[in-house]
Amino acid sequence: MNGRCPFRFRVLAIAAACATFSLPPGASAATEAEAAAVSASPASATNRVWNRAQDLAIFALGLIGVDYRFGGNTPEAGLDCSGLVGYVFQQVTGITLPRTSQELSRMGRRVTVEDLKVGDLVFFNTRSLPFSHVGIYLGDDRFVHAPSHGGEVEIVSLSAKYWHARFSGARRLAAVSTETRSQDTRAAGNALPRLPSTATSLPPLMETLADTAN
Repeated sequence: MNGRCPFRFRVLAIAAACATFSLPPGASAATEAEAAAVSASPASATNRVWNRAQDLAIFALGLIGVDYRFGGNTPEAGLDCSGLVGYVFQQVTGITLPRTSQELSRMGRRVTVEDLKVGDLVFFNTRSLPFSHVGIYLGDDRFVHAPSHGGEVEIVSLSAKYWHARFSGARRLAAVSTETRSQDTRAAGNALPRLPSTATSLPPLMETLADTAN
């Protein structure tokens, strides 16, 4: 594995630890009760999903520099494209995903490029076969993926000529979607709010990690 990885994992651990604290030090029991009441609202559910999508992106950023290995599904052994996606989702959400990009392309629901949000899966035709490659969308036209033999986990632009020409589609999984509504919400006929815009949320975070690494 690339020597940069252990340091990035430490940065990831710090970021993940910071994300777990939602209440300030010394918060009263009443404050906690109020927070619990708010968490039951649809808007709060949306925020929790948004936080999970951010967590997926943050965790994936911590794997930048891990060597590509066909069939690999851990950072220690190396990662291929679907191995990267599966590892990130397993670690962040506890969900075990199918192993291949073809199987992943049949999960969740299809989303357009214009509707892409952080945590969505983006697919490409890299082996004369649609949906033969997969990455995780980070926002701001960027995604993270494990490229090919001899490469490392990296961030690239979705609109780059190579990837734009080979784009097969995108999917949004239930783990990062607010579109699955409870029976009570459906009965009331109330749609959950859409996820917040991601265009400017993650790039500053990536810049912070890059500055820290330097």
